[in-house]
Amino acid sequence: MAPVPDPNNVGGGGGAKRDEATMKVPSKDPKKKDDKKEDDLSEEDLELKQNLELYVERVQDPNPELQKAALESMRQEIRASTSSMTSVPKPLKFLRPHYGTLKEFHQNMAESDLKKLLADILSVLALTMSAEGKRESLGYRLTGSGGDIGSWGHEYVRNLAGEIAEEYTMRQSEEASVEDLMDLVKQIVAFHMKHNAETEAVDLLMDVEDLDLLLAHVDRTNFRRTCNYLTSSAKFLAGPDDMLVLDIAYMIYIKFEEYPNALQIALFLDNMQYVKQIFTSCTDLLRKKQFCYMISRHGITVEIDPEMVADKDDRDMLQDIVNNTKLSEGYLTLARDIEVMEAKTPEDIYKAHLLDGRASSGPSVDSARQNLAATFVNAFVNAGFGQDKLMTVPSDAASGIAGNWLFKNKEHGKTSAAASLGMILLWDVDAGLTQLDKYFHSSDNPVLAGALLGVGINNCGIKSDCDPALALLGEYIDNEDSSVRIGAIMGLGIAYAGSQNDQIRSSLSPILNDAKAPLDVIAFAALSLGMIYVGSCNEEVAQSIIFALMDRSEAQLGDALTRFLPLGLGLLYLGKQESVEATAEVSKTFNEKIRKYCDMTLLSCAYAGTGNVLKVQDLLAQCGEHLEKGDIHQGPAVLGLAMVAMSEELGLDMAIRSLERVLQYGEQNIRRAVPLALGLLCISNPKVNVMDTLSRLSHDTDSEVAMSAIISLGLIGAGTNNARIAGMLRNLSSYYYKDASLLFCVRIAQGFVHMGKGLLTLSPFHSERLLLSPTALAGIVTLLHACLDMKSIILGKYHYVLYFLVLAMQPRMMLTVDENLKPISVPVRVGQAVDVVGQAGRPKTITGFQTHSTPVLLAAGERAELATDKYIPLSPILEGFIILKENPDYRDEE
Repeated sequence: MAPVPDPNNVGGGGGAKRDEATMKVPSKDPKKKDDKKEDDLSEEDLELKQNLELYVERVQDPNPELQKAALESMRQEIRASTSSMTSVPKPLKFLRPHYGTLKEFHQNMAESDLKKLLADILSVLALTMSAEGKRESLGYRLTGSGGDIGSWGHEYVRNLAGEIAEEYTMRQSEEASVEDLMDLVKQIVAFHMKHNAETEAVDLLMDVEDLDLLLAHVDRTNFRRTCNYLTSSAKFLAGPDDMLVLDIAYMIYIKFEEYPNALQIALFLDNMQYVKQIFTSCTDLLRKKQFCYMISRHGITVEIDPEMVADKDDRDMLQDIVNNTKLSEGYLTLARDIEVMEAKTPEDIYKAHLLDGRASSGPSVDSARQNLAATFVNAFVNAGFGQDKLMTVPSDAASGIAGNWLFKNKEHGKTSAAASLGMILLWDVDAGLTQLDKYFHSSDNPVLAGALLGVGINNCGIKSDCDPALALLGEYIDNEDSSVRIGAIMGLGIAYAGSQNDQIRSSLSPILNDAKAPLDVIAFAALSLGMIYVGSCNEEVAQSIIFALMDRSEAQLGDALTRFLPLGLGLLYLGKQESVEATAEVSKTFNEKIRKYCDMTLLSCAYAGTGNVLKVQDLLAQCGEHLEKGDIHQGPAVLGLAMVAMSEELGLDMAIRSLERVLQYGEQNIRRAVPLALGLLCISNPKVNVMDTLSRLSHDTDSEVAMSAIISLGLIGAGTNNARIAGMLRNLSSYYYKDASLLFCVRIAQGFVHMGKGLLTLSPFHSERLLLSPTALAGIVTLLHACLDMKSIILGKYHYVLYFLVLAMQPRMMLTVDENLKPISVPVRVGQAVDVVGQAGRPKTITGFQTHSTPVLLAAGERAELATDKYIPLSPILEGFIILKENPDYRDEE
């Protein structure tokens, strides 16, 4: 029998280690000179090496008893040393020269248990020995004796997982059976899930396309980390795999009753069945209230039906939350807490006194263009506060300034001025309708148009059973004056964005195919329908818009407003990927003036927020072409680049770098769109590198590039009060004080930066950048498309297109409420969010935090967590309205 080494002494037990230093063999002996290699080994290693060589010989012995003992000893040696893997274990190192011999012997052995034992050992040796791509370790494992896979150590299991993935792909292409592999996969997944290697288990299952196995292996301890990894890897997978991965994450969350996370995924997948399932599975009414807050923030229309909530009173209360009726109240609570209720005038924003004399000594007469700018600044800055110093001043005080301000604007300027009242009273429907009522009796058409638009803005995102906006605006859709019609149509588009309201469709669709209707009315009707049916892929609306596009004459296709028709069509497919293909085919039959424009718009809308790399490449290819002056389709291609890439940080940074190149080499019409694309990528998130690029472009020799850059400076700083951008814009206002158009853009940008006195954000993403609100993105994209032709739209008489931004305006707050939905103040920590996906242990999720008491403001990339154990938040993502319930285990530390 082979001498079985003392198991306590395997791999260098205590005794040998102590003597190691003293027992080095002296190398003075000339015989040993050539044998330098042997020389480096300690005595104990030498003994191990000789033992192993002896075992190798014994394995080839004809006597099966000897073979068995040798294999057992070999196995013990290897197992004892592979438990940790920092360097190649000694037994594997010493057995390397014998790998070939053992392989050959294995081939010639007769089938027996011994052959299987040898296969097990060869499978482990193949870890360091087998040639690239041979997958020997896996081959021997499949012919071996099976047994516990983990006993050979982590590294072995990892290596096997890699080989299985390769083998699986090969067998799939040859259509061979993969059953034996799947048995191994089950063992490996079980091993990984037990040993905190969830990410590796998920990777292996993705490779072998069998994620359903996960459901059996997740437990309370690891399901969160598993789902985290699943949701964050979904961004990098091609469709339809990404949806499958999210489906699995949803099922796991439901299994462990983590309903808020499940709801997020259901909203991400835009799957109303799932949303319903969450409501029916959860029995706690308080938690359902929290779900309703999450749905209302996402901005979609959900009817709470008796299946979801049985009790009628509870149902009405939940429907109220979904309808967002509490938003205004919460926002004003935040404003009072931060003490910014005081109304601001445009002059407070311009801060002209900080500039040297040049600008302020300019023309002090009221120019209509400057008053129009002041109207917008006033509307954006005081948005939602319900009071300002231009429009809501009581009209009897000082002979009625409010009435006066309205008439300090020219014709179409009055429309924007009257509509600004809706913006100031944003979300507060009762007060808004009361204040706007006086303009409904005006005989002045632009004022009436503004009042109609104001009602739409005022109702933006707030739904109500009695549909006040539809009741008021419906009767003006077919008014003989086209400005009034546009006011009503655009108002409906804003008030009912995303609601898929069929009643409005039946009133607006006929306009599209009405030969007598003016082009601007048709354009806004298409746009409003796109907003109302955003992301719904509604075929009837698509048909109407397609026919409207086909009916346009050559001359009309050259008009700037015609751009809104393809955009309305694109919005129907926002983020819906392949669903757009049939419509895209039809668009190839359009007049060549608009064909490519339509193509780019459809592509960019359909893949918006998906991060699809192939589409980014297609769009970049379009931007690279050098074309004639008249081509306009490259603008939407550049915007599309930003729309597709904005969904995750990595793609976003790459898009910013690509746009730098496009700026250097692109033609003029591309350069005009690049600043807008940058504005979209970093909306309400002023990144310094983008700020510098835009600052440089805002002094560009081409005035259109400069205008785009200025508007984009406003967009990236929107609602942040960013001091650096505010300073840049002040300097620009003195630089361009003679150029009315550029100065107008500077003023608008200043209004954006101070939007809502710094309490609002335009970012369409929420819930830690996981969810993209389709209505918000629709509003932003519409504005950007309008900015592709500044001179005819925003600087022309359609400046009220700026109000489409209201769709994206949301308070960037976190407001905690108690079980009766009354605000309570608790301490929270607010800091930079840290990405902890796939990290070991329980890493901190925020860094560099400060402790405040709620309500608090969250800037881009910030996250909040409760700083007390007294309450338990009902949603893991602390944004918007958060319901807290008291922690029953909390003891006050006396």
